[in-house]
Amino acid sequence: MTKSVNKVLVDSEPLRPFGRLVASDAEGRTLADVPIEELLALTLQAKVVVLRGFELLGKTELETYCRAAGEILQWNFGSILDLVVRDTAENYLFDKGDVPFHWDGAFAERVPRFFLFQCVRGEGAGGETVFCDSVEAYRDAPEDLRQLWARTTITYRTDKLAHYGGLAEWPLLSTHPATGETTIRYAEPLDPARYANPLFLTVEGISAEDGVRVMEDLRERLHDARYCYAHEWRTGDIVVAENHALLHGRNAFTGSVSRHLQRIQII
Repeated sequence: MTKSVNKVLVDSEPLRPFGRLVASDAEGRTLADVPIEELLALTLQAKVVVLRGFELLGKTELETYCRAAGEILQWNFGSILDLVVRDTAENYLFDKGDVPFHWDGAFAERVPRFFLFQCVRGEGAGGETVFCDSVEAYRDAPEDLRQLWARTTITYRTDKLAHYGGLAEWPLLSTHPATGETTIRYAEPLDPARYANPLFLTVEGISAEDGVRVMEDLRERLHDARYCYAHEWRTGDIVVAENHALLHGRNAFTGSVSRHLQRIQII
């Protein structure tokens, strides 16, 4: 006897060091069978939810499904971004290298609460999507460093060669709009010698010496395995992530790759 989809969500399995895995227990179930509000409530609690064994939705159906939970962030290409590796890419998101930590919507008018990936095709070696729990990273930091972070503002600059770009200024620390927890809002700098469409950072509010300390510490702290969940993609995976508590990035691909992800963002 199959369980209700709500029961399947309740019976989800923990991932390490955070997140939940929801496995379908019946053939023919699709993402549309999962109540969107219950799914997002679980994601707010777990930060990342992986659904496996549910059939994917077409683009129109996916947008309709997500729109039931809130406004969808629109870009010049529409609402759904196709993430595929390109032989010649002007932006690092579409090449085989790594994608450093960032959060979605830094250059948008509004920051999404959640984003959802569908894995249409998952072949390839490496390329894990990595999520960092910035809430826990902040909680574990020493008080003197937290006080330094609280005075730090960062300006980000990148050419608009993809769907985003320009100038954006953000405090390093923010307050989670739903939980009230302190979060870290940080996008790692991109060296022009390594990355197409590099990202440049200007640290303000603290001394140049403290700015170096902050960036060097974040480079180590945010990649600490205690705070990071790395998702190894399979064809058919659906991943929902909470965008305020988390930063995310991608490991480099280590071999030939033919992966296709679709991403949509809920404001």
